[in-house]
Amino acid sequence: MAKSKAKKLREKLEREGKMNPEAKRGSYVYADMRTRVTKTKKDHLYQFKHKNHQSQDGNDGSFYFTSYLILKFGL
Repeated sequence: MAKSKAKKLREKLEREGKMNPEAKRGSYVYADMRTRVTKTKKDHLYQFKHKNHQSQDGNDGSFYFTSYLILKFGL
C-alpha cells in the first residue's frame, strides 16, 4: 500500500529529530465511535413489560405517610 502525504511528513519530522504528532494523540482516537446510543426495539419493549401489572395481594411496596404539626402560641 502507498503511504499518505501526512504519514510521509510525520516520518520525515521523526527522522529530523522533531516531535511526531502521533505521540501527542490521546486515547480518544482509539475509541469505537460505532457504539449504539439508542435502545433497540427489544430493549424498549422490555422496559415497559411490567408497567401496568399489580401484585395479587395489593402490596406493591408503596406506603402513605402523614405528618401533623400542632403549634401553640402563648401570648
